[in-house]
Amino acid sequence: MRYFVAVAEELHFRRAAERLLISTPTLSQQIKAVEREIGGPLLIRRPGGVCLTPAGEVLLRTARTVLAAADEAIDVTRQAAGVAVPVLRFGLLNGVPPSLTQRITGGFEGPVVMTSGTTAELAGLLERGRLDLVILRAPVDLSVGLRSIHVAEEELGVLMSARHALAGSGPVTVAELAGQEMILFARESAPRLHDAVLAALDGVVLSPSAMGHAQMLAVLPLCPDVFGLSSERAAGVPGLVWRPIEERPVVITYVAAWSAHNRRAAGLVAS
Repeated sequence: MRYFVAVAEELHFRRAAERLLISTPTLSQQIKAVEREIGGPLLIRRPGGVCLTPAGEVLLRTARTVLAAADEAIDVTRQAAGVAVPVLRFGLLNGVPPSLTQRITGGFEGPVVMTSGTTAELAGLLERGRLDLVILRAPVDLSVGLRSIHVAEEELGVLMSARHALAGSGPVTVAELAGQEMILFARESAPRLHDAVLAALDGVVLSPSAMGHAQMLAVLPLCPDVFGLSSERAAGVPGLVWRPIEERPVVITYVAAWSAHNRRAAGLVAS
């Protein structure tokens, strides 16, 4: 289920494999095994990635609930048994650079249980004590008792269909983007970052269809009249063109956050 959820959220086998720290062929075999057990296809494979079938959409909703319950059951059982097995409950932000995840969790000796979600979702789980360490996109408001530290930055550029009017080479200006329709993530997933992006790109028309990064990658090749924001990591996606923003680049800041009482998580960030 964890493998399926990763593919369903990334809509791309290679990115999901990087997130799970396994090989792409291994992940593909695991997904095929799940489909055989279900008795029908969960994903539609395409040259640029995958999309969910109706059955896959149902399994994604159910799998998230089941995995959350399973993680909680394991934690409670270990506490009752007095088994001192170090487990890191790590909040994995959708679309985060795989190298950043590896850098932070690589020094942990023990199983890492990963939970994916948006900045708002992961911050909420951290505040409720359901996660030990999370990666978030700043700016973000954290409750008293939580600590955070800057861990990376990533510049975003414009990602669009190769058929878009602005598709070409070289930087694109904010003036050229004015009046163009932009797909952006839902504001409730990261309110302060959402507002900061719109302020930096004053004049763009916000699309009524809000979506995450993985969904955006699947939609943009089919929609030549809209654009999205992404790091240069998406430059090689078939059918899409990536261009940097010349005047006011949008820079994403990633922070690691943890509870002030969690020494294990603090040690990982410090190392």
